[in-house]
Amino acid sequence: MRRVSLGILSLALVLGGSTLVAAHAFLERADPRVGSTVRTPPTQVRLWFTERLEPAFSTVTVTNAAGQAVDTGDGRVDPAAPTVLRVSVPPLPPGRYTVRWRVLSVDTHVTEGTFQFTVAP
Repeated sequence: MRRVSLGILSLALVLGGSTLVAAHAFLERADPRVGSTVRTPPTQVRLWFTERLEPAFSTVTVTNAAGQAVDTGDGRVDPAAPTVLRVSVPPLPPGRYTVRWRVLSVDTHVTEGTFQFTVAP
Protein backbone atom coordinates (compact mmCIF):
# COMPACT_ATOMS: atom_id res chain seq x y z
CA MET A 1 0.00 0.00 0.00
CA ARG A 2 2.80 2.40 0.90
CA ARG A 3 4.50 1.71 -2.43
CA VAL A 4 1.29 2.56 -4.35
CA SER A 5 0.88 5.80 -2.38
CA LEU A 6 4.46 6.86 -3.15
CA GLY A 7 3.90 6.08 -6.81
CA ILE A 8 0.74 8.19 -6.92
CA LEU A 9 2.49 11.04 -5.09
CA SER A 10 5.42 10.90 -7.52
CA LEU A 11 3.08 10.95 -10.49
CA ALA A 12 1.18 13.92 -9.05
CA LEU A 13 4.42 15.85 -8.53
CA VAL A 14 5.61 15.14 -12.07
CA LEU A 15 2.29 16.15 -13.62
CA GLY A 16 1.96 19.18 -11.37
CA GLY A 17 5.50 20.27 -12.18
CA SER A 18 4.93 20.07 -15.91
CA THR A 19 1.85 22.26 -15.55
CA LEU A 20 3.88 24.92 -13.77
CA VAL A 21 6.57 24.93 -16.45
CA ALA A 22 3.99 25.45 -19.20
CA ALA A 23 2.23 28.23 -17.30
CA HIS A 24 4.46 31.12 -18.41
CA ALA A 25 3.64 33.09 -21.56
CA PHE A 26 6.69 32.71 -23.81
CA LEU A 27 7.12 34.37 -27.19
CA GLU A 28 6.22 31.78 -29.81
CA ARG A 29 6.67 33.85 -32.99
CA ALA A 30 6.50 37.39 -34.27
CA ASP A 31 5.72 39.32 -37.42
CA PRO A 32 8.12 40.68 -38.55
CA ARG A 33 10.11 37.63 -37.53
CA VAL A 34 12.75 37.91 -34.82
CA GLY A 35 16.04 39.02 -36.40
CA SER A 36 14.54 39.31 -39.89
CA THR A 37 15.15 41.83 -42.64
CA VAL A 38 12.02 42.96 -44.46
CA ARG A 39 11.80 44.86 -47.73
CA THR A 40 8.27 46.15 -47.13
CA PRO A 41 7.88 48.07 -43.86
CA PRO A 42 5.22 46.54 -41.60
CA THR A 43 2.14 48.51 -40.60
CA GLN A 44 1.88 46.50 -37.40
CA VAL A 45 4.11 44.38 -35.19
CA ARG A 46 2.41 41.24 -33.85
CA LEU A 47 3.67 38.81 -31.23
CA TRP A 48 2.17 35.39 -30.50
CA PHE A 49 2.60 33.87 -27.04
CA THR A 50 2.15 30.38 -25.65
CA GLU A 51 -0.44 31.44 -23.05
CA ARG A 52 -3.35 33.88 -22.81
CA LEU A 53 -2.29 37.38 -21.76
CA GLU A 54 -3.71 39.79 -19.20
CA PRO A 55 -4.56 42.87 -21.33
CA ALA A 56 -4.21 45.43 -18.53
CA PHE A 57 -0.59 44.44 -17.80
CA SER A 58 0.87 43.50 -21.20
CA THR A 59 2.83 46.05 -23.24
CA VAL A 60 4.82 46.30 -26.45
CA THR A 61 6.90 49.15 -27.88
CA VAL A 62 8.98 49.65 -31.02
CA THR A 63 12.02 51.93 -31.05
CA ASN A 64 14.49 53.00 -33.73
CA ALA A 65 18.30 52.69 -33.56
CA ALA A 66 18.47 55.96 -31.57
CA GLY A 67 16.10 54.51 -28.93
CA GLN A 68 13.19 56.77 -29.91
CA ALA A 69 9.69 55.31 -29.85
CA VAL A 70 8.30 54.85 -33.35
CA ASP A 71 5.08 52.95 -32.65
CA THR A 72 1.71 54.71 -32.47
CA GLY A 73 1.20 53.89 -28.78
CA ASP A 74 -1.75 51.59 -29.37
CA GLY A 75 -0.06 48.40 -28.15
CA ARG A 76 -2.63 45.95 -26.82
CA VAL A 77 -3.71 42.34 -26.54
CA ASP A 78 -5.92 41.40 -29.48
CA PRO A 79 -9.46 40.96 -28.08
CA ALA A 80 -10.19 38.26 -30.67
CA ALA A 81 -6.95 36.38 -29.96
CA PRO A 82 -5.88 36.62 -26.29
CA THR A 83 -2.42 35.17 -27.01
CA VAL A 84 -1.55 37.94 -29.49
CA LEU A 85 0.01 41.29 -28.60
CA ARG A 86 0.09 43.94 -31.33
CA VAL A 87 1.11 47.53 -31.95
CA SER A 88 0.75 49.74 -35.02
CA VAL A 89 3.67 51.53 -36.62
CA PRO A 90 3.71 54.33 -39.21
CA PRO A 91 5.62 53.78 -42.46
CA LEU A 92 9.11 52.98 -41.20
CA PRO A 93 12.20 54.21 -43.06
CA PRO A 94 15.07 51.78 -43.64
CA GLY A 95 16.89 50.91 -40.43
CA ARG A 96 17.05 48.61 -37.44
CA TYR A 97 14.16 48.50 -34.96
CA THR A 98 13.86 47.02 -31.50
CA VAL A 99 10.66 45.48 -30.19
CA ARG A 100 10.39 45.41 -26.38
CA TRP A 101 7.59 43.45 -24.72
CA ARG A 102 6.47 42.66 -21.22
CA VAL A 103 3.49 40.42 -20.64
CA LEU A 104 1.53 39.02 -17.74
CA SER A 105 -0.10 35.69 -18.45
CA VAL A 106 -3.55 35.12 -17.00
CA ASP A 107 -1.97 32.83 -14.39
CA THR A 108 0.05 35.85 -13.08
CA HIS A 109 3.52 35.01 -14.43
CA VAL A 110 5.50 37.87 -16.01
CA THR A 111 7.86 37.41 -18.94
CA GLU A 112 9.65 40.05 -20.98
CA GLY A 113 12.12 40.37 -23.79
CA THR A 114 13.38 42.22 -26.82
CA PHE A 115 14.19 41.41 -30.40
CA GLN A 116 15.19 43.33 -33.49
CA PHE A 117 14.18 43.46 -37.11
CA THR A 118 15.53 45.52 -39.99
CA VAL A 119 13.75 47.39 -42.77
CA ALA A 120 15.96 47.14 -45.86
CA PRO A 121 16.61 50.17 -48.09
